[in-house]
Amino acid sequence: MMKQDELLKILVENKAISLDLAIEIRKQIQEGKGVLDDILFAKKIIDSESLVKLKSGLYNLPSANLLEKEIAGGTLNIITSEVSENYKIICFEKNDTKIKVGIIDPENFKAVEAVDYLAKGQGLEVEYYLISPESFHAAFKGYKSASEELTSALKKKADEDSDLVDMNEKEQAEVEEITKSAPVAKIVSVIIRNAVEGGASDIHIEPMVNDSRVRYRIDGILHTSLVLPRSVHNSIVARIKVMANLKIDETRIPQDGRIRLNISEKAIDFRVSVLPLIGSEKVVMRILDTTKGAPALPDLGFRGEQLAIIEKNLERTEGLFLVTGPTGSGKSTTLFAVLDILNKEGVNISTLEDPVEYQMKGINQSQVKPEIGYTFSTGLRSFLRQDPDVIMVGEIRDEETAELAIHAALTGHVVVSTLHTNSAAGAIPRLIDMKLEPFLLGSTLHTVVAQRLARRICPHCREAMEMPEDILLDIKEEITKIGEGILKKMIKNFNPNKLLFLHGKGCARCGNSGYSGRICITEVLDINDKLKKIIFDGVKDLDFETIRKTQNFTSIKQDGIIKVLQGYTTMEEVMRVTKD
Repeated sequence: MMKQDELLKILVENKAISLDLAIEIRKQIQEGKGVLDDILFAKKIIDSESLVKLKSGLYNLPSANLLEKEIAGGTLNIITSEVSENYKIICFEKNDTKIKVGIIDPENFKAVEAVDYLAKGQGLEVEYYLISPESFHAAFKGYKSASEELTSALKKKADEDSDLVDMNEKEQAEVEEITKSAPVAKIVSVIIRNAVEGGASDIHIEPMVNDSRVRYRIDGILHTSLVLPRSVHNSIVARIKVMANLKIDETRIPQDGRIRLNISEKAIDFRVSVLPLIGSEKVVMRILDTTKGAPALPDLGFRGEQLAIIEKNLERTEGLFLVTGPTGSGKSTTLFAVLDILNKEGVNISTLEDPVEYQMKGINQSQVKPEIGYTFSTGLRSFLRQDPDVIMVGEIRDEETAELAIHAALTGHVVVSTLHTNSAAGAIPRLIDMKLEPFLLGSTLHTVVAQRLARRICPHCREAMEMPEDILLDIKEEITKIGEGILKKMIKNFNPNKLLFLHGKGCARCGNSGYSGRICITEVLDINDKLKKIIFDGVKDLDFETIRKTQNFTSIKQDGIIKVLQGYTTMEEVMRVTKD
């Protein structure tokens, strides 16, 4: 009653009501004839949003108007619609560390307790905001879980299917109309939205014997996210084809397309690949957030002497810089981090990509189109007539591209590119196999980076662990090769006799995987004078010991062990990504 009295006093002071009316309202409340808010609304003394602002000062809580606010789908993982409806609370915003929760009655301590419990379990802080009942109901309309949306959409789709004849008998226009129907569009929308908000890099939609499986690739690992009825699979594929401007009646050959959507106020591109299988088609969608800027090399995982070599060699005004590794090892991201360093006002940078993954200010970006003859090699020829200082070629795939890249690097240009080899040293025989002369290669190539992506330990559930004896012996052997001096520079308070190992025990924030995000484990080969002489002499295969005679070289596995000892990743991850 005390807060209600204070609110009545404020209304009198603001001349919203008279003292006599305040006394009358207080009497009605005492007699159980209503609560203050309802009485004020019934008498049309104040509107709900204005009342919330008054109460905001009273309870020392900020207020929020959710009447026209669209709730992002990611908030659905924090508070279920059942809890939201029961306690009249709604989560309307979230980031990595906290959530914003709207509450109608801040004195509903059970509601506060429920939210605090849910948030604590996910390592999140809570910011409470006062909201009106109208705000709550407006926001709640769009506050359904993904499973509820899918259930509703699937039910509608099943009802519609009972009225349809065989789709093979439909004309093209009718098929397109079916794929635009609300249930199918809703299913595809939920699949795409959840993938983006869940941090997936790829979406796989696969026909199984009795159902349709949707998997997301998160931190390099595929996870089954949804299992849908087999009956909706073809409609989902057709809907995606329409969105990507592909031929929906063509099911015999592979097709590639592109979709651009605005999700959570960000422009997201999807590279779509449709592959015919026995009896149906599979769809894979690569998610490309073109609004992301290029990350810095230290953020990717480059540290110490490796970073120093890269930064030193990028000061050169000519030469070839290569990043190697298998598909999905983060080569393109590293290239763009390199370009970000080179991107200055007085420098003309042009890129040839397939596809354009990051859009960068001040850089001329071009996408190859092999179907019309615009390839890496033809594009590179044209670039040389564009007065470039720096040229980025997405990948050196053939002899012609390799020869043109070397020619450009010899004639006063910086050329950065990628190559498919498992190690930095492996780039040299690979390029020689492409008919490049060793003396040209030694004169132009100055840096080779090889890398893998290892999953990071989740920061919210990491804890110490015991390392199995056989793996510990392997680690100590590699520590001896790396050298204690390097390790003491890289690892705080390093003691070879007291090694600390961490892992993630699993929590709600990381989906109980123990991992969140990824980090590069790398090796950087500096083509210095000693190494150039070895290349000039025609030595194709460089072993670890030969390289170590020319520089302080740390292999990918050794860099992985350093990052294990730094607490970034686990030995299990290092072994997984370096097993080749």
